[in-house]
Amino acid sequence: MASEKPEFPFFNFDVKKFAGDLKLPNVDLDSIVASSRKNIEALTQANRIAFEGFQAVAKRQVEIMRETMTEAASVLRNVMSGNPSDAKVAPEVLKKAFEAALANMRELAEMTSKANSEAFDVIQKRVTDSIEELKSLTAKAKGDK
Repeated sequence: MASEKPEFPFFNFDVKKFAGDLKLPNVDLDSIVASSRKNIEALTQANRIAFEGFQAVAKRQVEIMRETMTEAASVLRNVMSGNPSDAKVAPEVLKKAFEAALANMRELAEMTSKANSEAFDVIQKRVTDSIEELKSLTAKAKGDK
């Protein structure tokens, strides 16, 4: 019993042939297809930028965790050594750790914001370009009458 892959009619759909069969006047299908292709490329680029930003944030979070654990282990070793002067240093260590945590959160927020902004800029530029393309197509169609 040979298994055949099902054929999906949508994969073989020819937009140009379909529109030609409809005999739509003044429609530049090549421009429409090119515009759609640019839209997909812009979305792909925006997704890539967002993903790379996510990766950078995740990598930085791992680095921060590693640094924090190293610092915590060092402080713990000093406390466990029983040095009485460490009790006086503890508030300063806590203050330093808190300030570092705030700086790290700020850095991660800025990284995320930058990646989101770059991805948004790609989409915004494509929307602006699409509007201009539509205006051009409309003007061309009106001029062909």
